[in-house]
Amino acid sequence: MSLEKASALVIRGVDFSETSRIVTLWTKEFGKVRALAKGGRRLKSNFDVALDLLTVCGIVFIRKSTTSLDLLTEAQVQERFPQLRGDLAALYAGYYVAEMLSDWTQDHDPHAVLFDEALVTLRNLGQPGGITGSCLAHFELVLLRELGYGPALDFCADCGEALSGQGLAFSAAGGGVVCLRCQPKHRDKRPLADATRQALERLQAPGEAWREIQDPQLRSEVRQLLDHYVTYVLGRRPRLLPYLGS
Repeated sequence: MSLEKASALVIRGVDFSETSRIVTLWTKEFGKVRALAKGGRRLKSNFDVALDLLTVCGIVFIRKSTTSLDLLTEAQVQERFPQLRGDLAALYAGYYVAEMLSDWTQDHDPHAVLFDEALVTLRNLGQPGGITGSCLAHFELVLLRELGYGPALDFCADCGEALSGQGLAFSAAGGGVVCLRCQPKHRDKRPLADATRQALERLQAPGEAWREIQDPQLRSEVRQLLDHYVTYVLGRRPRLLPYLGS
C-alpha cells in the first residue's frame, strides 16, 4: 500500500453504508480511481462538499491491491462549475462527460489529455455564447481518439484511399467514413454529407474550432451520427444520450 496525491474530478458516487460512500474519481495522475470515503455521508466530515458530482478536488488516497477499493483519506475542493446549475442542457452534458469517463476507461489507466479536456469542456459548458452540442461533440471525439476508437474521417476506413467528397457513407462497424466503392461491404452504412464529415474534422481538431459549428441542422446530423457510433463502440446506449441536445 502507498499514499498517493492527485488532482481529481468526481464522476460518480454511491452510498456504501450509513456514514460512508464509494466514489469514482478521474485523476490526471492515475486515471480512474474507485475509493471508499469513510465518513463521506456525514454532514460534517473531512470531505465536506468535495465529493459532489463534477467537483474538482485535490485528493490523498491509499492505493491498495488491484482487487480492492482504494481508501480516500482527504479531498479538498479546487474548482466547481456553478454555471451548469443554471443551464439544464449544459448540466446533462456535464453528467454525460462524467458517464463517458466512468464507463469507457479502466482503473489506474491515466490519460492526462482527457483530464485536461474534461475540465476545459466543463468550464465551457453553460457559458454565454457557447454551443453545448458542439462543445460536447468535441470532447467525445477527443475521448474516442485518445482511447483508440477515433473514427476515420479524412480517408476511407476500409481501403485507406483519400475521399472524393461525393457519395460518402459512415459505418460504425467499419470504423468511420467509407467510400462509394467500399460501401457494399458495410451493411450498417448510413449516407454522410461531405459538410457533416468536414464538421466532424473541425470538431475533433485541437483548440476551439468546435465553436465554428453553429448551423442547427449540421449540429443535429453530427449528434445523430455520434449517438450511433458511441452506442456501437460501447456496446450499449449511454444512459444520458436521450437527454442531450444538438
